[in-house]
Amino acid sequence: METAAAAPPRVQALADAGVSLLPAQYVQPPELRPDPTTTTHRRAPTAASLSVPVVDLSSPGAGDAVRRACAEWGAFHVVGHGVRPGLLDAMRGAGLAFFRSPMEEKLRFACDQARGAAAEGYGSRMLANDDSVLDWRDYFDHHTLPDSRRDPTRWPDFVPGYRDTVVKYSDSMKDLAQKLLRIVSESLNLPPSYIEEAVGEVYQNITVSYYSPCPQPDLALGLQSHSDMGAITLLIQDDVGGLEVLKDGLWIPVPSLPDGILVILADQTEIITNGRYKSAVHRAIVNADRARLSVATFYDPSKSRKICTAPQLVSKEHPQKYRDVIYGDYVSSWYSKGPEGKRNIDALLIEQ
Repeated sequence: METAAAAPPRVQALADAGVSLLPAQYVQPPELRPDPTTTTHRRAPTAASLSVPVVDLSSPGAGDAVRRACAEWGAFHVVGHGVRPGLLDAMRGAGLAFFRSPMEEKLRFACDQARGAAAEGYGSRMLANDDSVLDWRDYFDHHTLPDSRRDPTRWPDFVPGYRDTVVKYSDSMKDLAQKLLRIVSESLNLPPSYIEEAVGEVYQNITVSYYSPCPQPDLALGLQSHSDMGAITLLIQDDVGGLEVLKDGLWIPVPSLPDGILVILADQTEIITNGRYKSAVHRAIVNADRARLSVATFYDPSKSRKICTAPQLVSKEHPQKYRDVIYGDYVSSWYSKGPEGKRNIDALLIEQ
């Protein structure tokens, strides 16, 4: 474990200290900044002009709605999902209680840097490349599935009910992810279990992200533009706002739905579906006044899993778009260089 002296800078500590100028390592290059006058993508003039779809999974037309959302957006809210609202609130509350706790308590659960990039625990830097621009956020990453990776003693013991909440939340998110992947498979006329079986044994991580108020939010990003690496991501957030999804060259703000869960398709699902469904490019912006919290649950293959395009979705009219890939190789590439505002999946494109 890190000691307080060895720990990398925590964004929350910088914010609490009242820094008035953004430290250089957090300043994004001009073309990636959220300022709409300098970014290569325009922000939508109003949230009402375009909005991420909302799908009621309990409705008879849920399958068709999921098909449209996957094809047109790669991201959508779900309601009627069967997860108790109280559990969503409990998970948000546990994360907030952790980040509001004294630094010395939090540092007891700091990431072990010897374990490499994206180690479990409390951290601020995920990429292995020390030269990369840093995101204005801190996080706590939990390894939750398979059960052999789940070790609650690595999770905070000073927040009442924290560990029990994470376990219950993990199990609920696994059930929902599997339900969604079955709907996605059926929407492409694949067997219901196709994508789930293509992914294989699920590796689930739950990451609580905390975005402190930022002294110069026009220069920083809470989370740089990227698409997720795995199969599917399920995200809940508080009411502060800051998440944006890229749609037709526009950054679309994604408001929180108190009882809703945001579904984000990830790169391996795009490979499996031969590009019929695209992984969603998204980012998090920050603000000067309010901290923001989100909880992302990642549903991923094992590192040894080979991900291949469904042959049923390959034809003369739709030739195979992506090369097969070992998921661990894909992950290593991402963590060694980072997304740099691009989609890593583009490196797997087959020239037609």
